[in-house]
Amino acid sequence: MRLKYLFSVLALITLTIWGTVLAYPDKKLHIIACDVGQGDAILAVYGNFQILTDGGPDNKVLECLSKHMPFWDREVELVILTHPQTDHFTGLIEVFKRYKVDTFLVSEVKSSAQSYEVLKKAVGSTPARVVQPKEGMVIRLGLIQIDILHPSESFLQQGSRDLNDYSTVYKLKFGDFEALFTGDISPRIIGELLAKNAIGPVDYIKIPHHGSRNGTTLGLLEATVPKLAVISVGRKNSYGHPHSEVLKMLKDLGIEVRRTDEMGDVEIESDGKGFKLLNP
Repeated sequence: MRLKYLFSVLALITLTIWGTVLAYPDKKLHIIACDVGQGDAILAVYGNFQILTDGGPDNKVLECLSKHMPFWDREVELVILTHPQTDHFTGLIEVFKRYKVDTFLVSEVKSSAQSYEVLKKAVGSTPARVVQPKEGMVIRLGLIQIDILHPSESFLQQGSRDLNDYSTVYKLKFGDFEALFTGDISPRIIGELLAKNAIGPVDYIKIPHHGSRNGTTLGLLEATVPKLAVISVGRKNSYGHPHSEVLKMLKDLGIEVRRTDEMGDVEIESDGKGFKLLNP
């Protein structure tokens, strides 16, 4: 009886180990729009590399990391904070406390939020390399390439009263697959990027500012002609996001839409050619 029990325990341990091994990241690129409520947190995983863009309004991002990263991997190669608003940076405080972060990409812009000082202190207590994003910067992680499109040097010198305008905008390339990440940029910044022909067709777009009326423009969607638009937004939020006009624009252009308030985590995988939704 005891021997039978021992074999059962060993079998359970073996299944657990193999389940963990099978959960290890494959050779495809995975992009997960984490369900963090009314905020942004996007995780990109390729092999042993992880890129986390924003951390949401609380610690829900930790659930996303633990779900989509092996439990033994406590290192995030790149963390990007698009701009210092609480719905984008709050979750990063615990990320820096619990994970080793190699590089932190963040603009040198002030925030009135007291908790931003807590984040800066958390970052300062780690060996993470802090880098300011600027237009033209290129970052490579394995087969992933990140092209920074905004902010430009001229914008940083001129500045803006709207923190959203400081949002880091970048294009992620993986083979022939391209994705555009937009933070909370306003129509003003979108117009400037379009005027410079900095934005072109992509496969995937993170809709600006949670689908708000003052975020997405028809020009942006016509220039990018994405196959998939992802909206990171909280359920029954008080802002009315995503706005009906934005949803209508997407529908009229035949762009497929996925929302975190309706689906939870929205995950796609790409082999460098096309991509597919893992929770269609």
